[in-house]
Amino acid sequence: MTRPAAVGPPGYTETLSCEPEMARRARRLVTVALNTWGIGELTDAGTLIVSELVSNAIRHTSCRLIRVSVRRVTDDLVRIGVTDKSHALPTMDRVADGDETGRGLALVDGLSHRWGYDQMRWGKTVWAELAVAAC
Repeated sequence: MTRPAAVGPPGYTETLSCEPEMARRARRLVTVALNTWGIGELTDAGTLIVSELVSNAIRHTSCRLIRVSVRRVTDDLVRIGVTDKSHALPTMDRVADGDETGRGLALVDGLSHRWGYDQMRWGKTVWAELAVAAC
């Protein structure tokens, strides 16, 4: 009897409709992945990051669907990504003290090890990486 072998880094993905209530499902996906890998201490940062990335995709694109992914890139790095079919690239805007919006990517920048985006012919993935503390 043969068994399938895992190839590549472990990960979780889910395709979601582009609706604000889907941020909750994205947070749950991140929580499950991090707890499964035994790095639940990253849950607060990971769920805030995915909420911001999902919110930005919903607010700044006209996409019907997004894809949320959580991958254990290496033993000490987790990548959270949100993929959409928009070519509009993310920018971290300057925000004045009185502004009520526009702080999402600044929050992602502050919580993550690093963040960025990958452009594809049909859209993009905006991602953020969390560093796993050494045991």
